[in-house]
Amino acid sequence: HALDGHIGLRLFHETHPDLVLLDIGLPGIDGWGVLERIRDISDVPVVILSARGLETEKVRGLQAGADDYITKPFGHQELVARIGAVLRRNSTAGFDQECYADCQLQIDVPRREVLVQGHPVDLTAGEFRLLHALTRHVGQVLSPEQLLELAWDDPTGIGASKVKFSILRLRRKLGSEDPATSPIESVRGFGYRYRIVEEQSHLLGSR
Repeated sequence: HALDGHIGLRLFHETHPDLVLLDIGLPGIDGWGVLERIRDISDVPVVILSARGLETEKVRGLQAGADDYITKPFGHQELVARIGAVLRRNSTAGFDQECYADCQLQIDVPRREVLVQGHPVDLTAGEFRLLHALTRHVGQVLSPEQLLELAWDDPTGIGASKVKFSILRLRRKLGSEDPATSPIESVRGFGYRYRIVEEQSHLLGSR
């Protein structure tokens, strides 16, 4: 439990929680600022708690990357049920056990291992599912809604911004944040696709 946003972020970095309950009205760095910083580095499930019940506020929270938005006051049973639903969506998204390999990337699905140019890359569970979904459809453009369903079992598409943040982190971990050089290509107005980039010697150049 954190009394302000600064303490909350410090605890987040220290404890690596499985889920974050985030009060928008935090002093210091408010909940919006905390959510932005969390989404820059992690796809951990975030449930917003707020006294602001306007639809525009709920939409803002979901578009900013929250997994759910609960309006105060709320009952204990409702909170527990919503937390359980969020955790199920983030842990039970199914994918087959087929492995993948190209000239730069290798994915061992049963072992949950990813190598880029032979170097191991540490991905979160969500990032792994997202990469696996993209490589199962090499060259095919997938919309954010399709990726939500494939990687997070979320067919509603209400958390489409989660894909955006996860793509940014995934590109960074694969070695190139630039969409022009990353194997994960942005297709404006449609979505994303994984492409096999033959010349990627610049990737992981700092290793």
